[in-house]
Amino acid sequence: MTKLIIGGVEILKGSRQTLNIELPKLYNTPTNLPVRVIRGKKDGPTVFISAAIHGDELNGIEIIRRIRKLKILSRLKGTLILVPIVNVYGIMTLSRYLPDRRDLNRSFPGSTRGSLASRVAKIFFDEIVSKCDLGIDLHTASIHKSNLPQVRTNLNNEYTFNLAKAFEAPVVLHSELRDGSLRAVAQDRGIPILLYEAGEALRFDETSIRIGVKGIINVLRENGMLPKVQEKKRQRIPVVTRSSQWIRASESGMIRTIKALGDTVQKDEIIAYIDEPLDNNTYEIRSVFDGIIIGKSEIPLVQEGDAVFHIAKFKNLETAENKIEYFSEDAIEYSEFHELNNEEIIE
Repeated sequence: MTKLIIGGVEILKGSRQTLNIELPKLYNTPTNLPVRVIRGKKDGPTVFISAAIHGDELNGIEIIRRIRKLKILSRLKGTLILVPIVNVYGIMTLSRYLPDRRDLNRSFPGSTRGSLASRVAKIFFDEIVSKCDLGIDLHTASIHKSNLPQVRTNLNNEYTFNLAKAFEAPVVLHSELRDGSLRAVAQDRGIPILLYEAGEALRFDETSIRIGVKGIINVLRENGMLPKVQEKKRQRIPVVTRSSQWIRASESGMIRTIKALGDTVQKDEIIAYIDEPLDNNTYEIRSVFDGIIIGKSEIPLVQEGDAVFHIAKFKNLETAENKIEYFSEDAIEYSEFHELNNEEIIE
């Protein structure tokens, strides 16, 4: 096993280390990137789990808190690097962005001479991402929107596709790469990344958190880093789709959504109404194809052109309904980890 050095500290086999990697100061205040490293006694892959690249996306912080409490990690092969808050600056102000108004997830691979976002991206990529064989990046929807738990990855890559299915989120969605994103730059360097999207900005969602915790353990097991369950259970195959589309408001006004996250919809089915506040005019929003609602707006005010529903294309609606209900109910009712069953459910 080669040496693993993070933030100038060597991480030895069979050890756990809490590190604080120096970041640019926030005005005159010292700022650090908090990192927890768990290195097993036996050789294996190195995997990072990151959250809050956007400072208002909080579910991932709680997922990582629960992950590091699991006793099963004492049997880890390889190394797990936990980074619960990447955008430390955004968390301080409950903002998606950094103080320079840049999106950290469009600033990779970064530069030591660039903007604040670029410098943070450079430190995170060089100190953490570049030393890993795989990453799982945890996200929520943007402000005033919510996402059904879903894994986004490149379905054309057999390795990541298998891991995405093993995660056992309700939906696996093919996702194209975006310039400057962590996933795009990591893939160019040969480091595959799974993106877990679930819940709403600035909120905890218990179902999303529990699916995320179990999903990460599933991926580590599939990757040979943790022992698999002795009783072989049939893998639950999620809804897999290659195509999705945001439905936008055709008018401005007050919106009444009549479909929820996880609902299946048929082509031309009415999914919401837009009412004019001072008039009697009402406009319909209809689905453009058969599919599942995997994202939606949570604010009742819309402007013409606003994204309202994110629909994943899927033909077999009865199968989709059964799968999504099964995944969501099971996440709340049961966990194989006793320490998680003792957690109070976040309401």
